[in-house]
Amino acid sequence: MLSQASFDILRPTIRAQNSELWFSWNPRRRADPVDAFFRQGAMPANAVCVMANWRDNQWFNKTMDAERLECLNNQPEQYDHIWEGDYQKIVAGAYYAAALTAAKGSGRISRCYAEPLLPLKAFWDIGGTGAKADNTVIWIAQFVGREIRMLDYYEAQGQPLATHVQWLRRNKYEDALMVLPHDGAAHDKVHAVSYESELQRAGFETQVVPNQGRAAAAQRIEAARRLFPRIWFNQVTTQPGIDALGAYHAKRDEGRLVDLGPEHDWASHAADAFGMMCIMYEEPVSRPDRPYQHRFHKRSWQSL
Repeated sequence: MLSQASFDILRPTIRAQNSELWFSWNPRRRADPVDAFFRQGAMPANAVCVMANWRDNQWFNKTMDAERLECLNNQPEQYDHIWEGDYQKIVAGAYYAAALTAAKGSGRISRCYAEPLLPLKAFWDIGGTGAKADNTVIWIAQFVGREIRMLDYYEAQGQPLATHVQWLRRNKYEDALMVLPHDGAAHDKVHAVSYESELQRAGFETQVVPNQGRAAAAQRIEAARRLFPRIWFNQVTTQPGIDALGAYHAKRDEGRLVDLGPEHDWASHAADAFGMMCIMYEEPVSRPDRPYQHRFHKRSWQSL
């Protein structure tokens, strides 16, 4: 796929009178330069974009159809990208490939809404400021009985805390519990403040998750896989987070066929916050005189 830098240089330097540029590609990510140029926003002047796949192939035959059906049966998480021209939402070998495929098949990646009488929780993965800082991620979630609803998703790179707070307030999440990873309590070496203290000063209620140790990533992945069958996603507002979960995968020593733990890349921040949410989830406790009661680290509420 052509890089943005190459694309920016290519267009103004090789164009002759009445010349044409032709691109043929299978969509991978919405942010890919060619895909963004032709499909995200207004169509450029004098441009033509045609979607074509196997149904339009006049030489499509039984052998090719057998190949297609084999992919559908054996690689369902890759089928839409390979054969139907959809974005690559799930990377081969991703930790949550099967879980996301099942969620899509059962309609749990669609629409879901917040219960107005139950509290919201904002699960963070903290980045930093500056051009090379890790991304800051926030998942807005709600626990409704045994159901987990992922209602909203936010991600920003290199922005100060004030920018994240503005998003929370703009979307009316002032009353949500801010659940921070263990470094949320760490103080800045110069200013002696932390995300926890600054969010509290801004009027938010906070909770810091204890350090889970060296096995933290494995614990998050295990918890997420266990809980995935009860997780719903509001697709319109969480699609970037879903894409990140679909790309979250292990580093791999191909020579020895050994997984070396999660790859730290653009997808890992969303996956870390999502996994922390799964770690912090607790089962609702049934009682004879009440429909259910939900516990969340000594914070409880009763459904009406």
